[in-house]
Amino acid sequence: MKMSNEALRLIANIDGGARGNPGPAGAGVVLRDAADGAVVYQAGLYLGKATNNVAEYRALLAACKTAGDFNAAEVEVFSDSELLVRQMNGEYRVKNAGLKPLFEEALRLAGVFGRFTVRHVRREDNKDADQLANQAINLRRNVEDAE
Repeated sequence: MKMSNEALRLIANIDGGARGNPGPAGAGVVLRDAADGAVVYQAGLYLGKATNNVAEYRALLAACKTAGDFNAAEVEVFSDSELLVRQMNGEYRVKNAGLKPLFEEALRLAGVFGRFTVRHVRREDNKDADQLANQAINLRRNVEDAE
């Protein structure tokens, strides 16, 4: 088990998208240090064929795993997916069989942090993550630490 870095608080902007739903899909993740807003990690992940909702969850999982690699103590996630936010906050049940394992994995990963929150943000306030997801779809490959 990793020791947590009590000082490190991360802010994660995540987004997922698919063209065709299902279709070529990507996930975008931007992690910032909450103390100064500096980007500590950003990536666009190419997912192959998936739905929008699967792509959103894949972005969340990537953010959680990477924040764990940084030994973050607290993580605040911002997503423009109302479904994901409401499911993670217990407001909506996860009915889709394809999303259940992703949801359960997200809960498990979120549980390692001292504090973990998921908040909804408007699409226009999530442009960095959206651009990374689209870049991965366009290139059909992962784009890590993309500028």
